[in-house]
Amino acid sequence: MEVSNQASWPDDFLCPISLEVMTDPVILPSGHTFERRSIQRWLDGGHRTCPVTNLPLPPDPTLIPNHALRRLIAAVSVSPAAVSADKVLAGDCQEQGVAPPSSSSVLGMLRLAKSGPAGRREVLESGAVAVLLQHAAAGDEAAARALLYLSLDGDDARVGLVADGAVDALCAAVSAGGAAAAHAATALTSLATVGVNKCTIGAHPSAVPALSRLLWRGGARERREAATTLYELCKLPENRRRTVRAGAAPALVELAANGSARAVEVLGLLAKNREGRHDLSRIPDIVAVLCTVAGSGNARAIDQALVVLNWICSESNELAMEAIKLGAFQLCEALVNDDNCKIAKNAVELARTLEKA
Repeated sequence: MEVSNQASWPDDFLCPISLEVMTDPVILPSGHTFERRSIQRWLDGGHRTCPVTNLPLPPDPTLIPNHALRRLIAAVSVSPAAVSADKVLAGDCQEQGVAPPSSSSVLGMLRLAKSGPAGRREVLESGAVAVLLQHAAAGDEAAARALLYLSLDGDDARVGLVADGAVDALCAAVSAGGAAAAHAATALTSLATVGVNKCTIGAHPSAVPALSRLLWRGGARERREAATTLYELCKLPENRRRTVRAGAAPALVELAANGSARAVEVLGLLAKNREGRHDLSRIPDIVAVLCTVAGSGNARAIDQALVVLNWICSESNELAMEAIKLGAFQLCEALVNDDNCKIAKNAVELARTLEKA
């Protein structure tokens, strides 16, 4: 890959060690991405900590190829090699008899993908996924739906789709908005159910920011699907930091105020991160929203609303006093005998926190 003007590249394209544009990016168990040669030298030198977080690594850490980032860097760099690779891919499709990238071929693949496991395998093994990726990236709803169905074919299929560049295409569809955005977000959720894909998707420079924008700008369905995707991604601690920095928290609070239990669950994950708690505590009306949810939401929402309230009130007397004024203490007294053990436990813990205020 030919690289000119390092300073013009996004920080996510640069190796944290060499500060050069990566050509073979790999992900450490810590969730951070490095150039393979640089991190290998670090490990060969006897280091067993992440160079970014300084947290300990396993004795023999696995280096996971970050296919999505590699493809994105290759696409952004207008090098002859990248152009040549695109031409080869198009030529291979013609030689293999793959249908040209037309709407009719996409609809045909969607029908096959919906038909069941045999149909999905036929699409996956035909080499035609590249056609779906091209159309999905352009905002084709049928292509995004087809990729979603293909992702249901098991973990191997999910890993394979990510390796083929599905994250690039789906992020483009999410960013474009419109009818394809909700399906693309749902497909990302499906891909993210595999642990290694959580790392790859979260580390993609466009993924979390695109989902955050969809939370702000999308319709009801798009916002719901974006929250679900972030919930799956934020099971990985590193992705919580990315979600906070993408500005998703205020949108999630607004969504929670509108009755989304999933949004409350994402807030619960963000609250486990110090940076997340700091960001949450600065959102106007967050205490009022959480108290309302804790008093009238479903079991999942009540549980997580209590958790988030406890986190932010334990670090801010001002927020704790606001919660008391809004009746949070009385609410806890009513919930300590709840049949749901988790709710009862979290109500007790919140009450103890409020007593200290």
